[in-house]
Amino acid sequence: MSGVVFSAGYGIGTAGHWVWTFMELRDFSGRLARVLTWTPVVALALTSLYTLNRMTTWQNSIRMRMEMAPIDSAYPLTVLCVACATALGIILLIRLLLLVATKAVDAIDRYLPRRIAIVLGGSTFVILLMSFVNGVIIKSTLHAMDESFAAINWILDSNEVPPQDPRASGSSASLISWADIGRNGKRFVTDGPAKEEIEAVIGREAMQPIRVYAGFDTGDTLEERAQIALAEMVRVGGFDRSTLIIATSTGTGWLDPSAVDTVEFLHAGDIATVTLQYSYLPSWLTLIVEPEVSQLAANALFRAIFGHWTTLPHDQRPKLYLHGLSLGALGSEFSADLTSILTDPIHGALWSGPPFLSKLWNVVTRGRNPGSPQWRPVFHDSSAVRFMTQDGFADLGGAEWGPLRIVYLQHASDPMSFFSTDLAYVRPDWLGPDRGRDVSPYFRWFPVVSFFQTAFDIPMATSVPLGYGHNFSPGAYIQAWIEVTRPKNWSASDTENLKAHFIDFNPRPM
Repeated sequence: MSGVVFSAGYGIGTAGHWVWTFMELRDFSGRLARVLTWTPVVALALTSLYTLNRMTTWQNSIRMRMEMAPIDSAYPLTVLCVACATALGIILLIRLLLLVATKAVDAIDRYLPRRIAIVLGGSTFVILLMSFVNGVIIKSTLHAMDESFAAINWILDSNEVPPQDPRASGSSASLISWADIGRNGKRFVTDGPAKEEIEAVIGREAMQPIRVYAGFDTGDTLEERAQIALAEMVRVGGFDRSTLIIATSTGTGWLDPSAVDTVEFLHAGDIATVTLQYSYLPSWLTLIVEPEVSQLAANALFRAIFGHWTTLPHDQRPKLYLHGLSLGALGSEFSADLTSILTDPIHGALWSGPPFLSKLWNVVTRGRNPGSPQWRPVFHDSSAVRFMTQDGFADLGGAEWGPLRIVYLQHASDPMSFFSTDLAYVRPDWLGPDRGRDVSPYFRWFPVVSFFQTAFDIPMATSVPLGYGHNFSPGAYIQAWIEVTRPKNWSASDTENLKAHFIDFNPRPM
């Protein structure tokens, strides 16, 4: 990141010098030229030395807040070497393309006026640069990633075998073939808590939770996958349970066990969860390649499940909730159109780690009550939408819920939520004096630099412990699900027992 930012700054300076020369403005010379040259150079050198000296302190201030081991004293040297190599590579590449453009200008200059030749040569440079970036770097990288993640989607752990329970997706009785469910689908179907485990923890009779998963190859289209998922739900009796969750997965088809397992304990297994896979790429990459696919998938599944749900008698159908993490949250909040839920309302939603592109999340965050922070807003009277962090909800002064309960679970340290394109030129509110406890007090906003810092954090947002960044802990999910779904016969002591059960929970990575 440091190398890229240096290259960007170097490029801005070079472009400014070129414009100055092209406009035939006056050049400085003598003592004034030396002062104008060396003053910023010395300032840059001193700033770089200060940064390298403080880097370990800054980095450890984040790691301490996220309960991570501190970095060693050699870290700044590693950063310096990698940054220099990166910057040098980028600058040399751009200079090579500029050399080609210069040769083009010289060739055109033989036949056309100089300024026209420069324009045509500059156009040649831009075309070459864009062709190289799009055709070589982006295309080849995305192709390699696509092949890699497609292969990962089908990698099986040696202990994963088709389930014996006929109600499980992928079983011999299922409408969904085991061979059509990717790696994360197989884990979702087989890794959940058993009826006996739930009974042992909550101390009363429970049911075996129902999980329906339509894999990437279950159907040729999203609509076909959604219809197969609906048919499977009807087959296994998912609509006979008291609670029904339509979950939208992340880009890889992963559903966070911290979210799914906990809510099954809260409802004593009397619950069904249904989802479908729409991609096998990580969420951050899917946002770049197919940002709308999660929304289309969530909408297809919602229309299928909701359409059947509305045909059932009101006193005999389950309470209906939506859930999504990351790209799943983006898709899920788009899935239920306003006309449908006003005609026959659902009961609520839990959306965790909403990406910065989430429209409803952005609308509510921007419309927050004055004085409430961006990282944990308070919206109107808090009767419909509330925000929660790893430290719980803000003090809402005894506010009452309305009939529809929506909770956003988010962390102030999650770049997936708080990245924005205007970070390049506008200081965000979440970097003000009132900031989340998991954001370093040393983090200051700088034009361009903060944009790159936050952008480069997005692919690494899940590399931190549970409860920080883009990783959400079971304890937080327990509290959030209680607020959204209001489980029956559940007490504060039950909550503490369940949190204790999940204290050492370490879900398998997506």
